[in-house]
Amino acid sequence: MFSVDELISLVRTYNPRTDEDLIRRAYAFGKEMHEGQFRHSGEPYFSHPIAVAAILAEQQLGDATIVTALLHDTIEDTKASYPIVAKRFGTEVADLVDGVTKLTNLQLSSTETKQAENFRKLFMAMSKDLRVILVKLADRLHNMRTIKSMRHEKQVQKARETMDIYAPLAGRMGMQWMREELEDLAFRVLNPDARTSIIRRFITLQRETGDVIHRITGDMRSELKAASIKAEVFGRAKKPYSIWRKMQEKDVGFSRLSDIYGFRVITSSEADCYGALGVIHQRWRAVPGRFKDYISQPKSNGYRSIHTTVSGRNGRRVEVQIRTRQMHDVAETGVAAHWSYRDGVRNENPFAVDPAEWLAKLTERFEDDEDHEDFLEAVKLEMYSDQRFCFTPKGEVIKLPRGATPIDFAYAIHTRIGHACVGAKVDGMRVPLWTQLKNGQSVEIITADGQTPQATWLDIVATGRAKSAIRRALREEDRERFIRLGRELARVAFEHVGKKATDKALDTAARHLRLQDRGDLLARMGSAEITGRQVVDALYPDLSPPRRDEIDSRRAVIGLSAGQSFDRAPCCQPVPGERIVGITARGRGVIVHAIDCESLVSFDDSPDRWLDLTWHSGQHAAVHNVSLNITIANDAGVLGHICTLIGELKANISDLYFVDRKPDFYRLLIDVDVSDAEHLHRVLTALEAESDVASVERSRDPSRSGVDGHGSASQPARPNG
Repeated sequence: MFSVDELISLVRTYNPRTDEDLIRRAYAFGKEMHEGQFRHSGEPYFSHPIAVAAILAEQQLGDATIVTALLHDTIEDTKASYPIVAKRFGTEVADLVDGVTKLTNLQLSSTETKQAENFRKLFMAMSKDLRVILVKLADRLHNMRTIKSMRHEKQVQKARETMDIYAPLAGRMGMQWMREELEDLAFRVLNPDARTSIIRRFITLQRETGDVIHRITGDMRSELKAASIKAEVFGRAKKPYSIWRKMQEKDVGFSRLSDIYGFRVITSSEADCYGALGVIHQRWRAVPGRFKDYISQPKSNGYRSIHTTVSGRNGRRVEVQIRTRQMHDVAETGVAAHWSYRDGVRNENPFAVDPAEWLAKLTERFEDDEDHEDFLEAVKLEMYSDQRFCFTPKGEVIKLPRGATPIDFAYAIHTRIGHACVGAKVDGMRVPLWTQLKNGQSVEIITADGQTPQATWLDIVATGRAKSAIRRALREEDRERFIRLGRELARVAFEHVGKKATDKALDTAARHLRLQDRGDLLARMGSAEITGRQVVDALYPDLSPPRRDEIDSRRAVIGLSAGQSFDRAPCCQPVPGERIVGITARGRGVIVHAIDCESLVSFDDSPDRWLDLTWHSGQHAAVHNVSLNITIANDAGVLGHICTLIGELKANISDLYFVDRKPDFYRLLIDVDVSDAEHLHRVLTALEAESDVASVERSRDPSRSGVDGHGSASQPARPNG
């Protein structure tokens, strides 16, 4: 664990004017607040905030960001509050700490709708001060570095969230080194066998070929020196996850993968970058189609570099990146370069992008009233995609993601142009609207009055902006017709339960269903996105139309003889909707098993006892007991919330047993009464979607067949203790 003197010493290497007293006070305050708290590994909890601060110091960030790192968990996990932090360290630090706390509370890997809503909140927090996400990324990086001490289910959850959200976000912010490390740490959890295999193959390759990196680096330095170009040259093998992703994308094995080595040439001027490119292409053969000039066409996050791939020794391909020192600084820290310090003052790097401008480009023209799902899709498309640069007939550059089409190009110019698009010319040739654009192409959009977006365009476009504009236009086009139809559907649905579909009732239903207003509600009813039953249930859940007559649970099975009774086997607990078979039991009627029940093996030698059975079709009563093995977080209110959720799904809890109690989680067996397999599936799906549920599965015990004295036909066994 870093001491305060070691942390200050690290900060002083790039900021001699650092406020030493501020850092000491923050260090002491954080240590005091976290006193007595420990991480899963058993280390003092405060070792984590110190490590986060050190990661940010390595990126040469200012005092406010370093202090925020030291305090980032105090408001959430200790008795400290916003007013206390603001009083001791100022409102700037307090706002940053509060922002990190709010990000931590967002469940970004939860159900799709909630994830979309929280994703918008994440970008709103970022828009206020991007340093909040820098601290959060460093926080996630250290947690991933120390993830082994967490239980396996939590490791997988965090690794998946890291791979899906935080790693791409780090990459989109230009922090490529952090993206690569986050991906590799997540890869270690999600697919350890694949990672180990790649590392072993690397070791074998090094034995066979020797130190390729050292040889090629030496060759490049010699060639550049001969051309009087001053440059630093570095080489490295790519990360295991990067190699595995290329293997998946290209569908090739490791032995056929060529560009697994990368080299960087760092020069003193932009002119030397192009000079170095010429030297390298003269010495080694360039690979066609693998050249990108991000110096003349920078990425939106400020990234500038020349990328080329050449055939090195023995025909092995290597990737080369060429950039100046200032470009390299931005490439290493991305948007964070805006706040970096050098020699005690803010580093005026000409290539560092203003964070507000960058964030505006990332989420450009997303409107406040847009669906959360549209926003999530659009931002993810922007985060994950490579850039393509195309030109208008006037020579203006339009940046688009990989896979973009002329329709995307049209919407990138203006929404009106996109709506009116009827055709396109690429490099002077008429092409279909689904044509994927390539770098450097000139695109001319052909428009016509009266043209409106087509629903099929949604399958053609690749940008979030185009998708959102098309969906919005399609909704508006049919909105009035849908509202009229929706009003009639609402009237009928409300009259069915003896109520009137007044404007106030519809406004209230819209709020309950989290829609903008009654107009939005009626439009969605008219377009069949929402049913009248859902609207009535939102206001009058007890007045919903009664279900069809339920099947008598004593006569739920077809295939029994007259007067023959049955029991459900406690080992597999079959429910209506599942394939079943009956086993006759001496003096006890028939025991019904699921067709895949493991205990049926013991009756293979008694074919005369087997009966072919099926469930009655129709609505069954919720009386079929099923055991669920569920692991939940050990936090206040979690168990109550889970029980309430099961009740809301019209399933009754008949028994509950604690199997295991740990400081961080509980494992329980919950007996739930459901109507059929579909009902059970809804319960399991809803529980799996809860962020406080680590795992949930149906519990079956093959040792309790319920036949010939083996167990009871009513309840499964409970563990002793």
